[in-house]
Amino acid sequence: MGFVDLLIHTCTTRRFAEGAPDSYGVPTKIWTDNLTDQACRLEAPAGFVGGREVKVGAEVVIADYRLFIENVDITEQDRVVINGITYEVLIVEDFSDSVSAHHKRCWLRVVR
Repeated sequence: MGFVDLLIHTCTTRRFAEGAPDSYGVPTKIWTDNLTDQACRLEAPAGFVGGREVKVGAEVVIADYRLFIENVDITEQDRVVINGITYEVLIVEDFSDSVSAHHKRCWLRVVR
């Protein structure tokens, strides 16, 4: 069984972009799809009650979920949508084998 076989969910990543100008001529901010139907695996790790503290910039926030995804274009400024639920990407960690980049682990929290 390979890594790809463990990716049992699909997700859409969204990225912040400028939309149409408002009545003052200032571009509105919208979330647009970046990657669609991307294979992934979302999990709330066992023993992960209450989340995990992660440092994002100068603040500490609670990450509730881990997302495993192939080596794709995803950053801490993106959002991920899985089964209609939107998650904020807090941290992206790259993992590689002895030759090249392999996959990414992202720490997420639900957007409220």
